[in-house]
Amino acid sequence: MSNLHAFRLPGPGLALAYVACAGLPLVLALSQNVAPAARWEYAAAAMGMIALLGMAVQFVTSGRFEAVSGKLGIDKIMGFHKLAASWVALAVVLHPLAYIWPTWAQNPELGWLRLHFYMTDPTYRTGVVALGALVVLIASSVLRDRLPWRYEGWRGVHVVLGLVAVFGGLHHAIAVGRFSAQGPVALLWWGIGAAVLMVMLTLYGWRWVRLHRQPWRLASVTKRADRMWELDIQPAPGTPALPYQAGQFVWMTEGTRRFPLFDHPFSIADSPARAGLSLLIKEAGDFTDHIGALPEGRTIGIDGPYGEFSLQAHDPKSVLLIGGGVGIAPVLGILRDMVARGDKRPVRLAYAVGSEPNFACLDEMRAATRTLDLQLWLTCEDGASAPDILAGRLTQERLRAMLAGLDPAQTKALICGPGPMVVAVSDALLDLGLPMANVIYERFDYATGAKSRQDRVRSRNIMAVGGGVAALVAGFAVLA
Repeated sequence: MSNLHAFRLPGPGLALAYVACAGLPLVLALSQNVAPAARWEYAAAAMGMIALLGMAVQFVTSGRFEAVSGKLGIDKIMGFHKLAASWVALAVVLHPLAYIWPTWAQNPELGWLRLHFYMTDPTYRTGVVALGALVVLIASSVLRDRLPWRYEGWRGVHVVLGLVAVFGGLHHAIAVGRFSAQGPVALLWWGIGAAVLMVMLTLYGWRWVRLHRQPWRLASVTKRADRMWELDIQPAPGTPALPYQAGQFVWMTEGTRRFPLFDHPFSIADSPARAGLSLLIKEAGDFTDHIGALPEGRTIGIDGPYGEFSLQAHDPKSVLLIGGGVGIAPVLGILRDMVARGDKRPVRLAYAVGSEPNFACLDEMRAATRTLDLQLWLTCEDGASAPDILAGRLTQERLRAMLAGLDPAQTKALICGPGPMVVAVSDALLDLGLPMANVIYERFDYATGAKSRQDRVRSRNIMAVGGGVAALVAGFAVLA
């Protein structure tokens, strides 16, 4: 089950690979002889080909393939997935408009008639279906938190719409494409279709088989805080141990619903030194509302490990561990592993909650101060009764006090919690002198849309990849 030693590309390598993949159908198209056309029509063809390949690539930028996401972490890979979807959608929408632009520029009425023909003629129907599926997919993703759907239902619709968009687009390209009807580009599309099917078989076939052939068992369920439970999960006889790094996460299913469409991500709140693994889960949704009522012995499906939220992935000289709410789960796992290994590095742990009943495992954290070079910073917004708990939020001044005696250049912060907290703490640490590369975080919700300075830098880098793709379109229109 381990993905720790899988081949992994770094971010710049993935960016170059993406642009190279986007340019592949254009390079193949340049080798073909086709009837001459206006430059706008060549640009339209290029946008269609790039969009089609981009839709296919979206199936592997979902955080499930270690070669793609292993060195990026879930925040970065999901940021890329979302922004890439925006330029794919833009290219799909502009694809027919660019075809009719020369006509419309000379005669708008005739241009609208040509567009109507493209949208209604049966010859182009699969392309129109692909366009519609992509628009609905993106709209349902943007509005997901407002739709009255269960998460699993939304995921199922997301997958089906994605497949309709890709295979509708492939049929459209091969059936009516100027460069795609035959020759090497057509062979590429057949290969892309086969690759998407292989991805689906991997995600929903092979993983489904593995979830059933390598089951785990729920050994115990323990209440750790208000509506927060710790699940001790052990491998069933014949199931191999999970060689993870403390702080990573797994996708979990339970009972008869051990199918990848029904799994949910949870951070591991445990040390690899202990047999099995534990998950710290808060009641906060359809799947988790009854998590505390799961019976002992329940069959559990585990897929993983995933993520870069670990000390081994970053190897700091000194550590800031910062958790908010249930975001304490991976932080607790790292702390437990440091205790198990007798780690000698300086570590400062901040734990922020809204009210005292939300604190989990405080006695264990306090005990760790006797064996580690550990200082605790416990904050509670609603006030506090214990002498070591500070009232209020984790402010910049408190973060400054946490950093006292540590070299910011040699210190790395690992932060997990709600989006607004992650954004505020991340930006505050940058203001206090931590290099951006030393601030690592994962969020368990993105509903607010708040962006940290690091998010904005990532977005600019991702949009630069989109700029490279746009340059390919322009270059093709000139050279074709």
